[in-house]
Amino acid sequence: MSGFLNSIGRLRAPKRSPLNTPTSQSGFFEPLPSPGAELSSSSPPSPGPKPLYLCQPFVKAALVKGSFKTIVAPPKYVDVNEWVAVNLFDFYHNLNHFYAVLTDFCTLQNCPTMSAGPTLNFLWPDQNQRLVSLPAPTYIDFVMSWLQKLLDDENVFPTKSGRDFPNSFAYTAKHIYKHLFRIFAHLYHQHFEQILHLSIEAHFNSLFAHFLAFGKEFDLLVMKDLMTNQGMGQGVAELSERWREMGILEA
Repeated sequence: MSGFLNSIGRLRAPKRSPLNTPTSQSGFFEPLPSPGAELSSSSPPSPGPKPLYLCQPFVKAALVKGSFKTIVAPPKYVDVNEWVAVNLFDFYHNLNHFYAVLTDFCTLQNCPTMSAGPTLNFLWPDQNQRLVSLPAPTYIDFVMSWLQKLLDDENVFPTKSGRDFPNSFAYTAKHIYKHLFRIFAHLYHQHFEQILHLSIEAHFNSLFAHFLAFGKEFDLLVMKDLMTNQGMGQGVAELSERWREMGILEA
C-alpha cells in the first residue's frame, strides 16, 4: 500500500474517550480469530416504537444521491488489496471522528453493554477466551486500539514500495470490517438521537451506506454472519434492508 499511506504518513486515531479503559494486560484480549459474530441475543424483539433512523425524513437523509457502485469500484490498474486497505483505513478514520463527538453520550452509565438492537449485545473475549459483555465505550476503545495496531503493522498494511500484502489479508480485512460494523450498529441503535441533535445524520448515513456498498462489492458484508439469524430484522440489518427497498443500496 505504498502510495496512499506513505504519502500522508501514519495518521493517529483522534481522541476517542476520556475513560481509562483496561488493556489486554488487564485481562482482556484482542478479538477472537474468527470473522463470525460473537453476540448474545435473547428472544425475538417485541414490537415497539420504530427507531428514529428508520423514520422519514431521517432514513433518506444523505449527502450522496444515486448509486454507490461507482464510488466503491476500484480505479483502473489499482491493486484490489491496496484499494480495500485504503478504504478500510478511511472508514476507520472517519468513523473514529464520528465516535469522538459522541463520547460525552457513550458512557459507562448510558451504555453498560455494546447493544446494537432491542435484544442484541456484542461480546468480547476475556483472558480465558470466554465471551463477556462489556460497556460500549470500553468495547469500542478496545476495537479502535486493536485496529490502530493493525494499521501500524507493516506486515499487515505494507507501505514500502515492493512489499506485497500477506496471503491472509482477505481474512484480516473481513475481520476489520466486522468490528467497524459493530460500532456503526451501536451508534445507530443507542445514539441516533444525539446524531440528529448534532445535525450530522446525512453525513453519518452516507458514510454507513458507503460502508455497506463497499462491503457488498468486496464480499466483506454477509449480514447473517455479522448479525446471525437472531439479530436479523433489527438494528442496522433492518436499516440496510430499508435502503435496498428505497434503491439507495443495490439489492
